[in-house]
Amino acid sequence: MSKQSTADTPSVAPVDLTRRPSIEELRAVIHPEGMLQRRSAEHWAGRLYMRKISLRITRVLSTVTFITPNGLTYLMMLTGILAGAALVIPGLAGAVLGALLIQVYLLLDCVDGEVARWRRQTSLTGVYLDRVGHYMSEAALLTGLGLRATDLFHQEGTAAWQWAFLGTLAALGAILIKSETDLVDVARARSGMTAVEDSASVPRSAGVAKARRVASLLKFHRLVGAVEASLFILAAGIADAVHGGLYFTRLAVVVLAAIAVLQTVLHLLSIVLSSRLR
Repeated sequence: MSKQSTADTPSVAPVDLTRRPSIEELRAVIHPEGMLQRRSAEHWAGRLYMRKISLRITRVLSTVTFITPNGLTYLMMLTGILAGAALVIPGLAGAVLGALLIQVYLLLDCVDGEVARWRRQTSLTGVYLDRVGHYMSEAALLTGLGLRATDLFHQEGTAAWQWAFLGTLAALGAILIKSETDLVDVARARSGMTAVEDSASVPRSAGVAKARRVASLLKFHRLVGAVEASLFILAAGIADAVHGGLYFTRLAVVVLAAIAVLQTVLHLLSIVLSSRLR
């Protein structure tokens, strides 16, 4: 999600935390003009529905001073990890619980930054925790999918650990994709350069740029994201509940692992062949 998240010590004079703001007052601060329209920074689920929900949750929390933005970010991390653990539960219940927990994770991902912006408590610590939370949650979800396909409770016989390996491979790919993006800023900062401009992400090679546009249109790479992956896993769980067995869950593991590996390579190439490292 697009946000500057969290620190417990405000950097400027705090707002009045004894008075609950109106929706209009809150929106003007936490959803500044243009924020929700930045497709590269705001998740589609945030634009579609979650920011509308989070706005009202943030309004309630605006006067609850013992709940800090950092605390909300830690809760986001925990919820994301629990979503992965929930997938181990056999049957449709595990897939449904995992998808619901990811929605809570997404809500907290919105709320922690909104509370930080309203209280003027944004910080580097919060940005760091937010990124770590995304890494951990997406890795936990894909690892949990692999364990789900492994059949730990022996519903179809002995546990098949090759599925756990594929789920872990998908999780590693999801982490690498995010780290490839984040490490651009690290490399530029260590070289004394400013943050990268959006225009620099366009590959210098015409062929690579075309391939990037095609991939962007298909949006297959989004399937390894927490929200999309949880819905994909839920669809597989529903199909398994109708069909019986774990065929569709295991198919989902193969698809997500393949996308994660392919996207890791393509994303790395798109960065190296762009102007982001120059």
